[in-house]
Amino acid sequence: MKLFSKQKAAPPRVQLRSAQAHPFSLIDSYVPLGSAETRLYRMIREAVPVVDAAIMKIVRLTGGFEVSCADKNAQRALAEFIRTVPVGRGQTGLESFLAQYLDSMITCGRAVGEIVANGNRDIAAVLCGNVADVQIREGKTPLDFELCGVSDTGCVTPFRYQNLLLFTPFNPEADSPYGVSMLRSMPFLCGILLKIYQSLGINWERAGNVRFAVVYKPQGDALDRFSAQERAQQIAAQWSEAMQSGKSGSVRDFVAVGDVDIKVIGADNQILDSEVPVRQILEQLIARTGIPPFLLGLNWSTTERMSAQQADLMTSELNAIRRTVTPVIEKICRMWLNMHGYATTLTVEWETINLQDEVEEAKAALYLAQRDKIYWEEGKSNEDH
Repeated sequence: MKLFSKQKAAPPRVQLRSAQAHPFSLIDSYVPLGSAETRLYRMIREAVPVVDAAIMKIVRLTGGFEVSCADKNAQRALAEFIRTVPVGRGQTGLESFLAQYLDSMITCGRAVGEIVANGNRDIAAVLCGNVADVQIREGKTPLDFELCGVSDTGCVTPFRYQNLLLFTPFNPEADSPYGVSMLRSMPFLCGILLKIYQSLGINWERAGNVRFAVVYKPQGDALDRFSAQERAQQIAAQWSEAMQSGKSGSVRDFVAVGDVDIKVIGADNQILDSEVPVRQILEQLIARTGIPPFLLGLNWSTTERMSAQQADLMTSELNAIRRTVTPVIEKICRMWLNMHGYATTLTVEWETINLQDEVEEAKAALYLAQRDKIYWEEGKSNEDH
């Protein structure tokens, strides 16, 4: 009997979820991240320019931010960090990181990032990650979860430093920790739209590269009918040479004897009107993004009052997105303050969203000032009496 025998390492265990759990998972407490789904969303943005432009508008209109602290020295040092921190791909500043983070969150439904710390108790960089490389292990409660990755052996293991990771879902559902992409409802409509544009391209290609039907009709005499095949071959050869000469830029006439009928193939067919179906599809796509059509260069019929209401709705959408990513900014800034020994509070202050006409805003401010003046004068006159 060996008292001091060497213990063998326990083999990795793989446990399947029960039937009541997520149907697409093979490992207990894991919900798979659909990498194919994210590739589909990227392809939609590449194929439909108006969707790509809408997401870029949302990212740009979200605007910049400033972080204010109770300690002014800490605020100045933190502002320098926010402006100069490397974020990868030759870019610096948390606003550049936020643009990448928002792009991933809106397109893929989630965004992941990492705070890279060095040995000098400082943040060396803040980087965005690929959402397809990250999975989530759910705990016993919704508040308990870990970000995991696939190791070299193919096992899904949690990342070592969870406190340095950033994760934000976009409109998460109750039964899944992953968010919902803004493009989730678009693949069907985008497929129809691409089919319409593909057919338009084919029709215009045919219009620019015309096909001809040359029909030779023999006469009633026996000699003409006997030599019909030979004459048809001669007509075909001469017509082909005339078409080839036209491609090279030279002009060559086609002369035929007898009853020869030349028609353009498909000339009698009419191209379907695509304006109505394309507009209906674009209306659905743009309605999902929440961007007013006039911001995307679409000259649809709208009134001035309607445009103002659309701008107000867009402002509320942008404020909701800001509330979603504010905790990420606070976590990065708070970690930097703690690393540098600043015990102070911080507040993220976003830039004002300005989608309204400045003249109308000035008129509104004037009306408010006149109202306050009237109230003040009436209150003073009542005091005199």
